[in-house]
Amino acid sequence: MPHYDLIIRGGRVLDPETNLDTTADVAIKDGAIAAVGDVGSAADRVIDAAGLAVVPGFIDLHAHGQSLPADRMQAFDGVTTTLELEIGVMPVARWYDEQEAIGRTLNYGAAAGWVFARIATMTTQQTASTIGGMGEAMRDKRWVEEVATPAETAEIVERTKQALDQGGLGIAFPNAYAPGTGMKELSELCSLAAKQDVPTYTHIAYMSNVDPRSSVDAYTRLIGLAGSTGAHMHICHFNSTSLQDVERCAELVQTAQRQGLKVTTEAYPYGTGSTVVGAGFFADPAFCQRMGTGYDAIEMVAERHRLGSRDELLQRQQEDPGALVLIHFLDVAVNQRHRDLLDVSVLFPGGAIASDAMPWILANGTDYTGDAWPLPDDAVSHPRSSATFTKFLREWVLDRKAVSLPDGIAKCTLIPAQILETSTPAMRKKGRLQAGCDADIAVLDLEGLRDRADFLNMNRASEGVRHLLVNGASVISDGDLVRDARPGRAVRRPVLS
Repeated sequence: MPHYDLIIRGGRVLDPETNLDTTADVAIKDGAIAAVGDVGSAADRVIDAAGLAVVPGFIDLHAHGQSLPADRMQAFDGVTTTLELEIGVMPVARWYDEQEAIGRTLNYGAAAGWVFARIATMTTQQTASTIGGMGEAMRDKRWVEEVATPAETAEIVERTKQALDQGGLGIAFPNAYAPGTGMKELSELCSLAAKQDVPTYTHIAYMSNVDPRSSVDAYTRLIGLAGSTGAHMHICHFNSTSLQDVERCAELVQTAQRQGLKVTTEAYPYGTGSTVVGAGFFADPAFCQRMGTGYDAIEMVAERHRLGSRDELLQRQQEDPGALVLIHFLDVAVNQRHRDLLDVSVLFPGGAIASDAMPWILANGTDYTGDAWPLPDDAVSHPRSSATFTKFLREWVLDRKAVSLPDGIAKCTLIPAQILETSTPAMRKKGRLQAGCDADIAVLDLEGLRDRADFLNMNRASEGVRHLLVNGASVISDGDLVRDARPGRAVRRPVLS
């Protein structure tokens, strides 16, 4: 009779791929699931999961935090794999080496950071491979506003190819931050993605309720790239880029999917976004008309201060373009119509849930990457950095029953795994609860599952994740953080030698 490292006994086991939903045991050996069913063997440790749900750990395709405190907050949100795919990194090999040296709580990975290839090619700036670094690089706007020359385009494509060859999980395309990019450059990069059979992760070029350069325009461009190059075009944060035109955008995407084009989506369950204040779309003189908001919809995260005018915005962009802001684009607290619009993206058939989790910063505006737990009182981010998955499950699945529990779990696990697994074999063993899969597992108290973070208290950890295992090692045990746990492993495409 085999002896296991751990057995999770008597929980409600849900596997979204096989539609398993039954009371069973899960046995773990050497970081992998060894058996699912009636396991009568002994183990070094046993978790009593009676009355609890045992599900695959959540896979977050869109997480900018990539640090110890970010990992810990996401662990209490049920996340076991956290990926930086929208902005990406560069050089990819160095980033993976740095993460391994630091030691990560959760599994981690990143895409090839196209914008960093643009910054390096078109300017003389040296910038950190982070969302804040991208914001700082907006001091020289040539990479933001201008079409690359043929020679520059060739260099950008080559830098991006090198990043893919180093194991990048596809190409990150935050097009809205470089709206001046020409279609020749974009099409060549999409053809590169198609040739290497990797996804692109796109923040669409335009976010606006009105033409020209509307969200509808941008989604039509994205779908056109999928059709003309054969690339898999993954849409980042479908909710915040579609704004109040999400119903029409959803129709366009579904039509493209019915035609067999490789277009996929993700969304987070909030009506407020977050980015850097230096983003060019804020400076558009027609910002209020295009976004359907005033400048007071832009809130400085560190200071908790809402902007009062375009002049103040431009001043902030000059002083500290990498500073994080919130952008309140839907008023879901009081407006039923806005809640209905959010539903379109969150409940999009076959769409993933992804957080767009932001870095944690202190009141003085500096990044927080320290070891304090709980996080310092003045550590702020966006509630989605703490509570995306628990909020989705609590509100849309358990309370409103807008989607079944198995289907809701799939949007957090299997669907994101399938978006990546064609090009990244490691993902074929994630997002499932089956023998041979990685032991990335969340044990949930569904009755007690709730998001606690809000816009006044961003750093409150979610409740209801009783146990969280990453590669078979406990990160959360009996509802408490295991502070010294660093079992996270790299999720990476095979590296070309």
